[in-house]
Amino acid sequence: MAPDQHERVVDLRRLRRSCRECSLRTLCLPAGIPPADMEQLDRVVQSRLPLDRGQSLFRAGDRLEHLYAARSGTLRTAQPGSEGDEQVIGFHLPGELAGLEAISDDTHHCDAVALERTSVCAVPFGRLQEVAARVPALQSQFHRLISRELVQDQQHLIALGRRTARERLALFLHSLAQRLEASGLDGCELRLVMSRDDIANYLGLALETVSRLLTKLTEEGVIDVERRRVRIVDPVALARVAGQPVIAGGTGERDREHGS
Repeated sequence: MAPDQHERVVDLRRLRRSCRECSLRTLCLPAGIPPADMEQLDRVVQSRLPLDRGQSLFRAGDRLEHLYAARSGTLRTAQPGSEGDEQVIGFHLPGELAGLEAISDDTHHCDAVALERTSVCAVPFGRLQEVAARVPALQSQFHRLISRELVQDQQHLIALGRRTARERLALFLHSLAQRLEASGLDGCELRLVMSRDDIANYLGLALETVSRLLTKLTEEGVIDVERRRVRIVDPVALARVAGQPVIAGGTGERDREHGS
């Protein structure tokens, strides 16, 4: 075997990781799912080879075959326009699903691209329906995940229509922090793997506006920006700018009180 071929050989046993061993299982699966039902699900879920930055997971027009849950990394979904432009419609973090928009007509309506090296769990949609029909708790959880995606989409549309540019950017950072915390990561240390252009496109703002507002929030002591790294210095202030309730005793507030 040639050296380059040897380097591409994949140990499938190392690649494979069961749902019961996954640190993100609480985001995808119902609590207390019986071992027998977990085994059924494990036989369905497929681990995929990591995607490199810029590599596509699926394209608009592709047939729905799988739903995908990011295990690590970040996916960007965007709807291509008729003139070669595109509208960014979402960023998918570890534990979040991609591909739900294809359920209505079995066809993907957006492109999903890895923004960094990203690994995913691929779930054949037909097999998922079969297992969910036999495992009521899984079916209920699947419905909750779909509902969560719909709520996030609605909140994004409301933000675009009713909020100022400053509020939109603050809400984006605040939401990103909450989603990172849900996946077990530090919500006060953000690594923006998406470009400033992508953020501007997603928020319906000009690139210059995003850059100016990041600078302004830094000057106000709300955040600290260093290239793609954003540290939330004052989570309470960020929540207030975003128009979100401040939860007493929350992670961000405790960090601020302890000066960490």
